[in-house]
Amino acid sequence: MSNKVIYAIYNDDDILMDAVKKTRAAHHHIEEVFTPFPVHGLDKAMGLAPTRLAICAFLYGCVGISVATTMMSYIMIHDWPQDIGGKPSFSFIQNMPSFVPIMFEMTVFFAAHLMVITFYMRSRLWPFKQAENPDVRTTDDHFLMEVAVKDNEAELVAFFEGTGAVEVKVIEKN
Repeated sequence: MSNKVIYAIYNDDDILMDAVKKTRAAHHHIEEVFTPFPVHGLDKAMGLAPTRLAICAFLYGCVGISVATTMMSYIMIHDWPQDIGGKPSFSFIQNMPSFVPIMFEMTVFFAAHLMVITFYMRSRLWPFKQAENPDVRTTDDHFLMEVAVKDNEAELVAFFEGTGAVEVKVIEKN
C-alpha cells in the first residue's frame, strides 16, 4: 500500500475554502490543511468535530478554586491564624470577602497553565520536535491542502487544478 498524498497549494483563503467544500462534496479525504493564519470557518468546512477544550478549562478552573480554598483555609485558619485588620481568624466564612481575589486568581492560574499543557499534549507539540510543515510557503502567504491518494492519482490532480490550485504535487509520504 502506498502512502501517496497530494499537496494542493493555493494563494488565497477564499479559493481554499471553496476547494475544501468541493473536495468534501466529492468525498475525498482531507488529511490536513496548512495555513499561515487562522481561516475562520475552515474547521466546519473540513467537517472537524467541535473541540472539548472548554470542558477541560472549566474542570481546571474547578481544580484551581479547590486548591485555593483548601490552601487558604489551612494556612490562614488552621496552621497560622493571624489577626489582620481586626478580622477574626477562626472562621473561613467570615474571611471569605478577603479571600475572593485569591480564589479568582488561582482559578485563572490553574485554568491557563493546565490548558497550555493540555493543548501541547493534544497537538503533540513536544519539546525539540521536528516541524511537520510540508512547504515553507505556508508560513508566509500560501495555503496547502493535503489529500490522501487511493488509486485515482491522475483524477485527483485534474480535480485540484480545477479548484484553483496554484500548484499540485504528488508526494510519497513516509
